[in-house]
Amino acid sequence: MKTILIVDDEPRTREGVRRVLEAWSAGQHQIMTATSGVEALSVMKEHEVHVMITDIRMPQISGLELIERVASDPHAPVIILISGYAEFEYAQKAIKHGAIEYLLKPLEKNKLIQAVELALEKEAERSRVHLMSKLVDNKLIETVEHEGSYSPVVQDTIRYVDLHLKEPLQLRDIADHLHVNASYLSVLFKEQMGMTFTEYLTRRRIQRAKELLTGTRMTISEIAQASGYQTDKYFVKVFRSVEGMSPGHYRKSMVDPDPLIPRDPEEESDP
Repeated sequence: MKTILIVDDEPRTREGVRRVLEAWSAGQHQIMTATSGVEALSVMKEHEVHVMITDIRMPQISGLELIERVASDPHAPVIILISGYAEFEYAQKAIKHGAIEYLLKPLEKNKLIQAVELALEKEAERSRVHLMSKLVDNKLIETVEHEGSYSPVVQDTIRYVDLHLKEPLQLRDIADHLHVNASYLSVLFKEQMGMTFTEYLTRRRIQRAKELLTGTRMTISEIAQASGYQTDKYFVKVFRSVEGMSPGHYRKSMVDPDPLIPRDPEEESDP
């Protein structure tokens, strides 16, 4: 369920928009209202707002000032501005600050609904992009893109790591397997990859863990082993240091809560 916030100091407009959207959404979305920009900011502190429809001319905080204040927030709502004034300067500023639509009063029902549907599509796309950014390690993506430029021994090292990720891995053991000097391989790997072997191995294991957390119902313990960590405690510690949250919290942030996903004792004490 998405939350749509209507901000307007005119009761007739505010309630009219609310009734139209409640009839249109048929309970699929939460429709909230605010009588001013100040009240809107208060609402957004308590609730996640996905789409905001705001009048431009309001006392204390105008609609433009309101969207300026929330624009820097990565979770800011998608904005639709409404106004009784067909002023180009307002429309220009609205677009500059990220508004997707500028509607003139009196509002036409069909145009209002079309604007809200477009805003919800934009919000959904933004959410997908945000989720993908949390799932994919950009540094690893870069290594894949440039893999063809690496020396054969570095390419062989990468392939060996991929094939033996859940096993204990030491650079010296891989060097012996490839019949090269370990110190030489260490220097060459860092020079070409832009990171040490240990950093690459950690990133690769955490990437595997993230894929399993979002794509399976394996427990934290099972994912730790599948990602190459010998103990759950150490896995949780490394994961938290890389992602800024525990594996359990990461899973909850990426997928809807599911009672079929077993809770793990390591996660019970998480704040």
